[in-house]
Amino acid sequence: MSIQVSAVATLTAQDRVMPEINRRSANFQPSIWGDHFLSYASEFLETDVNMRQQIEELKENVMTTLTAPIEKPSQKLILVDAIQRLGVSYHFDNEIQEILQQLQKTCESDNPEYNDDLYTIALLFRLLRQDGYYISCDMFNKFKDSKGNFKGSLCNDVKGILSLYEATHHSLKGEDILDEALVFTTTHLESVASQLSGPLAAQVTHALKQPIRKGLQRLEARHYFSLYEEDASHDKVLLKFAKLDFNLLQKVHQKELSDIASWWKDLDFSRKLPFIRDRVVECYFWILGVYFEPQYCFARRMLTKVISMTSVIDDIYDVYGTIEELDLFTEAIERLRLRHILIIFAFILYLFLLTRKI
Repeated sequence: MSIQVSAVATLTAQDRVMPEINRRSANFQPSIWGDHFLSYASEFLETDVNMRQQIEELKENVMTTLTAPIEKPSQKLILVDAIQRLGVSYHFDNEIQEILQQLQKTCESDNPEYNDDLYTIALLFRLLRQDGYYISCDMFNKFKDSKGNFKGSLCNDVKGILSLYEATHHSLKGEDILDEALVFTTTHLESVASQLSGPLAAQVTHALKQPIRKGLQRLEARHYFSLYEEDASHDKVLLKFAKLDFNLLQKVHQKELSDIASWWKDLDFSRKLPFIRDRVVECYFWILGVYFEPQYCFARRMLTKVISMTSVIDDIYDVYGTIEELDLFTEAIERLRLRHILIIFAFILYLFLLTRKI
């Protein structure tokens, strides 16, 4: 207790003889979002019971299709790919893992269906690799000629080339054939992109700009809705389910962001610490790229707050604090003993007192 009194007393003394310090300024602009997301707090309503019931019914139908026995493994591959790209795979995690395990066994047994089908082989490779299953890249050797180059005849199969292009982004160090395939597919897709039409043209253009592996799942799912809908063979039940689920989950995310924006506004940093950046919306978006599923609500909220406060500390270091202040602050953080924790508190309070005079 005596330590606390001493720290506060010292702080008060410093405040009386506050030195004139020429501080830097990064001139951060105010957040472009303003109070936009606060409005969702009043607009958010309990989801219609009928909508939830409809989603559950559609989910059961998709589950039935997913688990039904089929003759051709390629059909199951295409369905799993669609479910994942539409952003609803989290509903069927166990079923998809079981399917992928079975498909891994079929590719190891040299299934004749995969013999010369570049699209299917590349799709199988990508789906297994992106879910953590090992599959050898040697399966692509069959598409090379006697000189070790990819066969020219492959250029007639744009869909297959696109599938191979997406697969190459799951390469491991030392897999030279995938590095060669990336160069080959990129060159060919860039040369034919302007000659294509329909959904395939849109897929190629988007893939060249941002492959599946490098995209955020929620943004990629929203983009894929229109492409999948234009595919004549699309599953109407799956598409409807994906759209309703997207809208429902979007409401959850909007409510979370509204609550976080309200928490940030209550901290009143724009007045107390006007030199820091307001990045709370961006922080939530970053976390949403990792945890978008509804069961990770707590993780999204807490990590957004942690990163936002880390941004505050970052701006104190990069912009506002002097070398002497930051040395003391760093020492306190590194040791984290009682007296140093009090120094951290005193330093932050000192900054608060300074900024109140601005």
